[in-house]
Formats: sequence, C-alpha cells, structure tokens
Amino acid sequence: MAFFFSALAFLLLLSVLILIHEWGHYMAAKMTGVVVEEFGAGLPPRILHLFTRKGTQFTLNWIPFGGFVRLKGENAIDLAQSRAPGSFGAASIPSRILILCAGVFMNFLLALSILTVGFSVGKWVPLSVYTSLERLESAAERGIIDLQLAVRIEDVLSGGGAAKIGVPEGGILARIDGEPVLMPEDVMRMQEGKWRVQYTVLTGEEYAEEQTFNVVLADGEAGVSVSLFPLRLAGLPHSLPRAFVLALEESWHLMVQTTYGIGQLFLSLAQHGTVPEGISGIVGIAQYTHISVQEGLGAYLRLVALLSLSLAALNILPFPALDGGRLIFVIAELVHRRPINRKVEIVTNGIGFIMLILLLLLITYHDILTLF
Repeated sequence: MAFFFSALAFLLLLSVLILIHEWGHYMAAKMTGVVVEEFGAGLPPRILHLFTRKGTQFTLNWIPFGGFVRLKGENAIDLAQSRAPGSFGAASIPSRILILCAGVFMNFLLALSILTVGFSVGKWVPLSVYTSLERLESAAERGIIDLQLAVRIEDVLSGGGAAKIGVPEGGILARIDGEPVLMPEDVMRMQEGKWRVQYTVLTGEEYAEEQTFNVVLADGEAGVSVSLFPLRLAGLPHSLPRAFVLALEESWHLMVQTTYGIGQLFLSLAQHGTVPEGISGIVGIAQYTHISVQEGLGAYLRLVALLSLSLAALNILPFPALDGGRLIFVIAELVHRRPINRKVEIVTNGIGFIMLILLLLLITYHDILTLF
C-alpha cells in the first residue's frame, strides 16, 4: 500500500509540475491572441478528446505524466504557415517572449506559494541556512529559526584520558566540573592547570540521557576533539509578508544551486564522461518522493517546491528545445530584424531534444546504478 501511494504521489508530482508549466504557456498565448490548437494532459498517443473550448481541444493521452500545448504554426517549416494569422510566429516579439517565459513563471509562482505557506504556517527551516554554521547563527539572530548550539565530541583519541574511561564519541559535552560548556574554546580554558575533570555528557536519542565521567588529563588535555553543533534547530511561525520575503530568498538560493548543478553536470560529462553525485533523474525523483511521502505532507510539498524551481531553472537555460533555447531565436530575430531560417530553427531544436533525451537516459542509468 505504501508503494502504491508513493507511486501515485510521484505521478501526481510530475504531472502537476508540467501541467502548471504548460498552463502558463496556454494562458499567455490566449492573452496575446495566439491560437492554442491543443492542450494535452499526459503525453501522446491520445486516449480521447475531452472537450473543445474557444478553439482549443483538451485531450487525455496515454503516457500518464506531464502534458503539452500545441500552438498554431509552432512546428511549421514553411515561413508563410508559421506566420499565418493567429500563429505563434505572427505574434509580436514581446508576446512571444511572454509566452515562452510564462511556463517558467508559473513554476516559480507555484514554488513561491508553497514556500510562503510553509514558512508562515508550517514553521519550515529555510534550506539556505544549512550551508554553514555562520548562516545558522545569522538566521537565529534575525528571528528566522530557533537555534540552540552545543559542543559536540567529534572524536575520542585512542590512548587519551577520555578514551580510557569510555567517553562516547558523538555525545554533547554539556558541562565540565559543573560549569556549562558553551563554545569549543571553553574546553581548553576549563581544563587548563588541572589533572582531573568531570565531564557531563548528553547521549542517546535526542541527547536525553546524561552521563558523568571523571577524566584524567595529560598537560590539560583529555584526548577529545570538539566542535559546535546545532542541538536544537526548528522553524518559527512568520507573518505572511515576512514568509513571502523568506520564500523569495529561498527560491533564489535554490534556483542558483540548481543552475550551478546543471553546469557541474555538463562540465563533468565533458571532462570525465560521468554524472556527478547529487544529480538525479526520474528514478532518483521517485526515490525522493517515496521518502517524502513517508515523512508526511510537509516534506512532500517541500519536494514539490524544490522540483518546481528546478524545472523553472532548467527550462530557462539557453539550450535548444528548452524555452530558453527557443527564446534565443526570438531575440536573434529582434537583433537581426528578420525571421531566422525556419529549417535551421527546427533542426536545432530537434537535435537539442534528442540530446536532452539521451542525457535523461544517462542520468536514469546512473540512478539505477546507485540503487545497487
């Protein structure tokens, strides 16, 4: 049953993200007078024609995720057909730019809406603050998160006084001789000039268990390495305006990270012919969906927002067959003041589409290998 719900959530996730994207193209086309010949739920072949509304056929298709819009003259090779009244090519350049960017905007808007609700009602912690301890402390000072730092025992050195009496690695060093330990540098100060100290260490689930150890020192050292650790990290409820600002910051951070990841993918493929760690395809997304479903609605919605931003960042890239690649041809027409050769445009986008499919297959193959 859990597998069934995860599979359903996976299909719903991909379908919603792509249909929202295509709905943006559809609405922008309608606003600018471009004829939308078909709005398809799922990918061809077609199962059935649902209805026709204002000249647009709404259809249901066999491949059960995603969707598409088919604009008049969009794939016409003949220049006259591509520029016929009501066609995409006949629209003004600002209108075509609006249509091409509308899908990306809708994905961004979806993510922004989810994140705003998450930061206001769901008490989410922004992912962007996890990048460093300094960012965590800054976020806590700004009232974005609830943070309690502690000193964690990262390593217990063999042969040292702490190791001899079983001081646990990974525990929280709460007190030395009854005095609270707040920062890593407190440890050396509290042990200076002493030959024995008492450690109070928090262990167990959520560090709820307290243990004491009488540690013999050598030159003021117990044989442990310590570091700051976020003992408590939780989100706080925010007003809608502040949640919206946090959502904008988070969206920008995630878009930049996604773009950087795509750049690293192409760099790794060019240099080594391999897919770098952290890049996932359909199989990886299915895994993340299953995990998020197990963790609850909040985790699932956060994944939807993350993938919606990833889809927006991917589509706006100036790569053939993507919205950003098609945008380049429109801008080129604006610069040269004449239409670009239709055969060149169609062939370029066709090659780009094939390259994207091959890239998707390669990433999926990498996903499958990581399963084993």
